[in-house]
Amino acid sequence: MILNILHSLPQVLIDGLALGAIYAVVALGYTMVYGILELINFAHGEIFMTGAFVGTGVLFLFQSTGWLGGMPGWVAYVLILAIAMLVTGLLGVGIERVAYKPLRKAPKLISLISAIGVSFVVQDLVRFISELRTGNYIISSITLFDKNMTIGTSSLGSWLGDASLKTNTVIIIVVAVLLMIGLDFFVNRTKWGVAMRAVAQDRETASLMSINVNKIIILTFFIGSALGGATGVLFAQQYGTIDPFIGYILGLKAFTAAVLGGIGNIRGAMFGGLVIGVLEMFASSNLGLLTGGSFGSEYKDVFAFMILIIVLIFKPEGLFGKAVKEKV
Repeated sequence: MILNILHSLPQVLIDGLALGAIYAVVALGYTMVYGILELINFAHGEIFMTGAFVGTGVLFLFQSTGWLGGMPGWVAYVLILAIAMLVTGLLGVGIERVAYKPLRKAPKLISLISAIGVSFVVQDLVRFISELRTGNYIISSITLFDKNMTIGTSSLGSWLGDASLKTNTVIIIVVAVLLMIGLDFFVNRTKWGVAMRAVAQDRETASLMSINVNKIIILTFFIGSALGGATGVLFAQQYGTIDPFIGYILGLKAFTAAVLGGIGNIRGAMFGGLVIGVLEMFASSNLGLLTGGSFGSEYKDVFAFMILIIVLIFKPEGLFGKAVKEKV
């Protein structure tokens, strides 16, 4: 059993890092909004899903007009990412203006209920539009890069197996890392980033220091939603098939990643996403072996939520979060 697990380990790590990179970027949207408003934006998973549909729709449009054959694949990729980020960024801002802004002074439970309601509205709206346009809400995307290469990890030891690496997997990891580095630089090295951190620390004091809190909140939702939309495009390219319900479970797992790293901590969200992705792929590949065939890979989702429960019990502030004492 151990030899079988070690044999599949290189492939598990590659696939886990790709999936974890997706979780990490989506988790950034949760952690950014929570850091500013202390609100769990449960509609963020549906923004990710919308990005997947927008990107796939633009890809089909490029194909039908003949533009796809007339441009390099990487140019099409960049254009699709940019359009999906713009659309989902504006969608995120619209959701904040309509569903969250009027409830800023309301109890947090009310805002949470509103977020769940928005989630279902966006989900059903995308389903209605996709069925209206295609007659089906399950869509298979075109793959821009589908080459495979084999990494000879078996040369490092007979107990290791070779790993298959898709071009799309490399692109996912590279683009996700660039997005995470870009966000980290923006938050820590720019004036807008300083303003965001000031608002996250104390909204009232930040407003007294001539910071426009409303603009910062809009910017936060735009950036977080744009990142979610870009990740939707990466997901559609990697896995090929999308539907309006992909954002629900993936959003919950990304939220788990944010909690694991420390909700409100950007670098913690990145780390948490990678950990969840690798663990899930390990479970998917080896759960049958570990349980003697009693459980299959369909139970892999349990791992993420077990981690969530354990973290909330023993370290509710997360691995990189700081415990905050409530004022009496």
